Parts: sequence; structure tokens; C-alpha cells
Amino acid sequence: MKIVVGLGNPGLEYQRTRHNVGFDGIDRLARRVCDASQAPRARFQALALEGEAGGEKVLLLKPVTYMNLSGSTVSEAVRFFKLDPSNDLLVLVDDIALPCGSIRLRGDGSAGGHNGLADIEAKLGTNRYARCRIGIDPPGQIPQRDYVLGRFREDQQPLVDAAVSTAAEAAECWISRGLVEAMNRFNRKPEDKSPRPAPRKKDAPGTMPEAQN
Repeated sequence: MKIVVGLGNPGLEYQRTRHNVGFDGIDRLARRVCDASQAPRARFQALALEGEAGGEKVLLLKPVTYMNLSGSTVSEAVRFFKLDPSNDLLVLVDDIALPCGSIRLRGDGSAGGHNGLADIEAKLGTNRYARCRIGIDPPGQIPQRDYVLGRFREDQQPLVDAAVSTAAEAAECWISRGLVEAMNRFNRKPEDKSPRPAPRKKDAPGTMPEAQN
């Protein structure tokens, strides 16, 4: 069993905001690894879907706790299934240090000022878990909170859409082939056009609805 968690905030007002690209990545991944007839259900303080990739079962989670309490969902799920976070957990998360269009996979690291990652680390008691960071560009002169809770500019949107699709593809690779393979294939700059194997299923936006308050 593997767990992939996308970080974001529940509610219609947060849909398609920069801070919710983790949710968007889960939606794209669900189209790749889950039965289209499956409806998300409430589990571990999250919207949950079950899927499979490369013979490996996976649980996809979108926490409904709000970003700063994301660790509650992650720790509950990890402990329920008695999993090792360093091998069995992947978190999809926004990153202001990366440009739009970029993703970066790592097997551990600091929270980097991200409150969602900080809470996961605190609740798990370790920073040794895989994370796929999705670039949203630095905020520049805009206050960081306003920037991450805002929506993408017209010039950013196609870049982030491509990055979210790539993150979903990378997550599927992580599930079926592991972190090293996923890092080798997907830790590339946006301008790197080297070929990758075609995805097995058509990638399309989301199947998991946003939670309502």
C-alpha cells in the first residue's frame, strides 16, 4: 500500500488557487490510477480514493483540515496501515521557490517555510518522506499569504497546468517504480524536452470534488 496526499484548502473559494496545486495533482492522478466510477469518501479527515498502479495499491487523500493541519490526515493514515513514511508516502505540494512549469521530487528535506509540510513533519516525527514540489513562482512584491491564496495569472496558468500533469505522471511512476526511478525521469527543467514514455491513460482534470464547509 502507498499513500499519495495532495495539500490544499477545502472550499470553493480556494479552488484553483496557487496553494491548492497539491489538490489539483491528486485530481489528475485519480484519473490515471482510479476507477472512474468510484466516488470519493470521507476517511482520515480527508476525501479519499483507492487506486492501483503497476500492481501496487494506492490511497489518494485530499485533507479537509485546512493546510496548517495537514499532518493529522497524514499521520492517521500512515499509522492505520502501519506504513513506513520513507517508503510509502508521497506528498504533492506547492513551492514558491520553484518557477511555474517545474516540479521537483525529493525523498526528504525541510519544510522550507511551508506550514502544511511543517505540520506533517511534526505529526509524523520525521521529515523522511517523499514530496513532489510543484512550482508556483516566487511572490515578488505581493505578500506571501495573499500570493499563495490567489489564482494564477493568465501567463502562469498553462505552465502550472503542464506541471500538475507532470506531477501526476511522476506520482504514478513513484507508486509503481519507486522514488529513484521517478526522480531520474522527472527532475528536469521545464525547457528540457527529452522524451518520456507516453502515459497509459488520458490525463484530464479532476474527479475528486472540493470539500464544502
